Amino acid sequence: MTITRRTILKGAAAAGSAALASPVFIRNAFAEDPIKLGTVFDISGIFDAYGKPIDMAVQLAVKQLNDGGGLLGRPIEHIGYDTQSNMALYTQYAQQLTRQVKVDVVHGGILSASREAIRQTLRRANTLYFYNIQYEGGVCDRNCFITGVTPAQTTEVQIPYTMEKWGKKVYILAADYNYGQLMARWIQKYFKDNGGETVAVDFFPLDVADFGSTITKIQTAAPDMVYSALVGGAHLSFYRQWAAAGMKSRIPLASTTLGVGSEHLVLTPEEGDGIVVCYNYSPELDTPANKAFTTAWGEMHGAETIPNIHELAVSNYQGIMLWAEAVKAANSVEHDSLITALDSGLSYEGPAGMVTIDPKTHHATLDVHLMEMRDQKLNVIKSFGAREPIDTQLVCDLVANPDDNQQYEIDI
Repeated sequence: MTITRRTILKGAAAAGSAALASPVFIRNAFAEDPIKLGTVFDISGIFDAYGKPIDMAVQLAVKQLNDGGGLLGRPIEHIGYDTQSNMALYTQYAQQLTRQVKVDVVHGGILSASREAIRQTLRRANTLYFYNIQYEGGVCDRNCFITGVTPAQTTEVQIPYTMEKWGKKVYILAADYNYGQLMARWIQKYFKDNGGETVAVDFFPLDVADFGSTITKIQTAAPDMVYSALVGGAHLSFYRQWAAAGMKSRIPLASTTLGVGSEHLVLTPEEGDGIVVCYNYSPELDTPANKAFTTAWGEMHGAETIPNIHELAVSNYQGIMLWAEAVKAANSVEHDSLITALDSGLSYEGPAGMVTIDPKTHHATLDVHLMEMRDQKLNVIKSFGAREPIDTQLVCDLVANPDDNQQYEIDI
C-alpha cells in the first residue's frame, strides 16, 4: 500500500479504528449477558484502505445499537479481529470466534478468497454469517447472507450506458483471483448481449504495479474503452500510469471496483475524472438517511474522516443494522429464528437505500447508481431502484434446496 493511500486514512486510524493483531472487545456495561457480534477484516496490511473504514462503520453501528438500548434488552459486545491482510489468519480467527468466544453472528471478509476461507467453518459451527461486500455472485448457502452488489445489479446496467456513450469494443483488465476471473466473464457476457466485442482480457496478480507493457498492448488493440476489475493498492498504479501515458483522453475507462475503497480520493482529478462506475452507494447521495449517517459518523470519528466513507463500509453498516432488525423481529438471536426473520421480506433503509433479503439466494435486493468520477467525487448520473440478484437467482434456490452449499460458477 502506498504512503499516499495511507495518508488519506490517517484520520481514520486516529479515530480509533482497531488495527491490532489481537481481538478488540467492546462491551457496554449497562447489562450482563451481551449479544456477541464477531468481525474479521483486513484492518491493516495491503487491504487496509478497505478494512479501516469498514471497522469504523462496525464501531458506529454497535454504538448506535447500544445507545438505543441494545437488542432484546442486552448490550452488543463487538469482538473484532484484524487479519493484517493475511489469508491464513481468517481461518484461525473464524475458529476462535466460534469455538472459544462463541459469538452469535459473524460479519467478515473482504476479498472473495477470505469469504471462502471462513464460510464453511461458520456453517459447520451453525454461526450465522454476513458477507457485506460486492462480489462476483453465485454463493448459495443458507447460513450466509450477502448484502453487497453482484454483477447483475451493477454491471448489467453499466455496460449498456458505456457502450452507448463510447462504442462496442472493450479491453478488460482484472485481478487474477476468483473475483477478477469471474467478473471478466460477466463483462464479456454483457458486452456480447448488447452487441459488443471483447478485444482482449488480461489478468494480474494482486502485487503487480507496473502496467507499462499492458498500456502499450491496449494502444495497439485500440478498443473503444477499457473495463477494469483491478483490486487493491498495487493495482491503483494502473490509473496513474494510464493518465501519465496520455491515454486517458484517448480511450475512456470504466471500472467495477475503483472507488469502493475511496480510491477516487487518492487519484488526482487529472487521473480520475471521467471514469464510470456503478455501485450501491455514493457519498454524494442527497437523502435524509445518508445525511443522518454521515453526521453520526463525523460525530463519532471526526468530521475529517467523513470523506473516507466508502461502498464497503456502508454495506457492512447496513448488514449489521439488517441483522439487528432480524433480532428484533425474531425476538431472539437463535440461528434458525433469525434466518426465518430475514427470509420474511424484512427490510432496512440505510444510507444507500432499502436493503431487502431475497429468500431464494440470501442476497440483498438493492438500489444502484451509475456514477462518474469528477473532482474526486462519485457524481450520480442515474439511479436504479430495487435491483434483484438475478445472476445468483439463476442457480440458487434455498427455498427449494435449503441444504445447498457451494459457490456456483455461473454459466456465462
